[in-house]
Amino acid sequence: KDDSLVTKNMVPGESVYGEKRLVAESEDKEVKIEYRVWNPFRSKLGAAIVGGIGAMPIKPGSKVLYLGAASGTTVSHVSDMVGPEGVVYAVEFSHRSGRDLTNMSKRRANIVPIVEDARQPQRYRMLIGMVDVIFSDVAQPDQARIVTHNASFFLKNGGMILISIKASCVDSTAAPEAVYAAEVDRLRKDGCKPKEQLTLEPYHRDHALVVATYRASKKKKE
Repeated sequence: KDDSLVTKNMVPGESVYGEKRLVAESEDKEVKIEYRVWNPFRSKLGAAIVGGIGAMPIKPGSKVLYLGAASGTTVSHVSDMVGPEGVVYAVEFSHRSGRDLTNMSKRRANIVPIVEDARQPQRYRMLIGMVDVIFSDVAQPDQARIVTHNASFFLKNGGMILISIKASCVDSTAAPEAVYAAEVDRLRKDGCKPKEQLTLEPYHRDHALVVATYRASKKKKE
């Protein structure tokens, strides 16, 4: 079923982008819990979860750096996932999308919207502490470098990277599998240890998600 993936709504009573909301009662019928339906066709991360990702490092209390936040539809679900103890630093370059992202985050205290270029992490380093996870959906040919550059600033040793790769964005002439392999190779060279790769078909054509562990080459002070 298309509405089988949901997140527990951090702001009950409100949809973010017109998504359906479902209410479930606790066993003792005392408490009503509201969930928001998460459509995998609209979200790479949602597609990865429905597609059976082995380990999901984004959990309650996680600190997440989200690169390529767009107007924040997926970010809002990540906000639900990490809950009030967690935080999502959401970076988006487009001012138009950034405006939607900023408005949405006014209702969700655990989102820090950053309208900046993910290629220039030094521009927003004063806004971000160390994070547990970086999720990237930047759709740029040099995405692997952008991610590891941000990781060198913000990702703790042993932290996790989730990167959504759109094959045609990196090289529209090569077979998608070859593109994914080359990107994984790039991540390896920059100090990442790939753990898992999964296709995002049938939700997103010629997309894959790669999960990797990051180990900083130089010991940084925690």
